[in-house]
Formats: sequence, structure tokens, C-alpha cells
Amino acid sequence: MILYFTYVAVTAAWFFSPITEIWKPWALAAGVAAVIYFLSRHNSVVRDFAPAAFTLAAYREMNWFTPATHDHHLERVWVTWDRWLLNDYHLRAAIESLGALFPSYFELCYMLVYAVAPASIAFLFINHRRDRMNTFWVAYLTGTLGAYALFPFFPSEPPRTVFPSADFPNVVTDLRQLNLWIVGGYGIHSSVFPSAHVSSALSAAWGLAAAIPDRPWIARLMAFYAVSVAIATVYGRYHYAADAVAGIVISLVGIAALKFDRR
Repeated sequence: MILYFTYVAVTAAWFFSPITEIWKPWALAAGVAAVIYFLSRHNSVVRDFAPAAFTLAAYREMNWFTPATHDHHLERVWVTWDRWLLNDYHLRAAIESLGALFPSYFELCYMLVYAVAPASIAFLFINHRRDRMNTFWVAYLTGTLGAYALFPFFPSEPPRTVFPSADFPNVVTDLRQLNLWIVGGYGIHSSVFPSAHVSSALSAAWGLAAAIPDRPWIARLMAFYAVSVAIATVYGRYHYAADAVAGIVISLVGIAALKFDRR
């Protein structure tokens, strides 16, 4: 965590305008380091959950990298691939073939991504694997923070705002209205590439597989859920397909981190 927040503070020198604002990421990095030092001296449950709070801080920090204007050159390329997937390959029609059933399912999957980390911790406690907590966090944080780390280099906005009158779902559920309210009020505006929704969910699956190897169904369930999240981001126009694919790739770095951690 300390390495990530320090990386962001160093990177800010190339992106912040005015440069006088660079003190903010350095102050956050120092604060996180102080909290981690304090928690390292106490083997409490708070320490088990602390990385989730740090992840939220890392997410909100990325809003500081929002450019003054977006030229949307990346989005214009990405949306052509989405239309090929949604229209030519009939992904939207397939999802809506049974009315509100599948649209509701995918919107629910998108909403529940915020509970992935707490749910994973619960799995560890229920299966008496608190001693493997660090193993889970290695995978989860690598995949999630790895996505955040790339945001400044790919300034972009979601398809629902760049192309507000095109490609939207034909079925509008209450869950979708709630998701739109959440992302509209609490989302960041610096980038959507890669999709941290996808990378975090898949990274959780890799972490659970390593931490609870004798219960493989848990990791498989999380992986299935992560694939559902990837589909939901594209169908709901929260992300481009390119974002979802990049999120999958970033999550694989978590597997490499686990192998390195074992050594």
C-alpha cells in the first residue's frame, strides 16, 4: 500500500496543474504509512479490514487526476468495438430476451462489486482462514490498485456520458436507476480504463483460490461473478469492452504476485 501511494505521489508531478497541489498525494501517502505502521503493531481485526479502507482512499484519490477537458479520442475507438459486440453479435438482445430477468441480474452484479472485499473476508473467517488474510490481500490489492495506477495515463469517460443517446439498454430496471444514481454521485471522472470493477472481482477470485484451496467452489463462484460483472459493465454502458478486457489482464498480475509472495 505504501509503495502504491508513493507511486501516485511521484506520478502526480507529471499530471497536476497547478503543481502546487502536489502536496495532497504526498500527505495522503504519509497518512497511510502512519496508519499502516500503527496497525502493524496490533494484531486486531481492524488490520484485516484496513486494506479495504485504503482501497477506497486510493479510488477517490484518482479523481485528483481528472483532466480539465476530455477529447474522447480513446472513447471513439472503443465504442466501435462495443457496437460490434452489442449489435452485430446481439449481446444486448440476448440479455433482454427474457425481459427484465437478466438485466436485473447484471445490474445487481454491478452493484454488489462494492461488497467483494468484505464478502471475501467473511469467507476467510467462516472457513477459519484468518491466517491466510495476507495471501488474499496480495492478489486483491495487486489487481485493484494495478487498475487505479493506469488511470492517469488513459483519461476517459464512460459510454453512458460520452454517448448518452446511443447503445443504452432497452430495459430500465429499478436496480439500474439506483446504479446510475450511485455512479453519478460518487464515481470519479479521471478514467474508466482499465475496469477496476472487473479487475478487483477477478483478483478476489485468485486470492480466495490461494487462501482457501480446500474450498475451490468459493473461488469458482467469485470468478463466475466477476465474469458477470464484466458483462454488466458493457451492457449497462458503465464501461467499454476494452476496459473489461484490460481489467481481466490486470487481474492476472495478482496471480504473479501470489507466486512471488510464496517464494
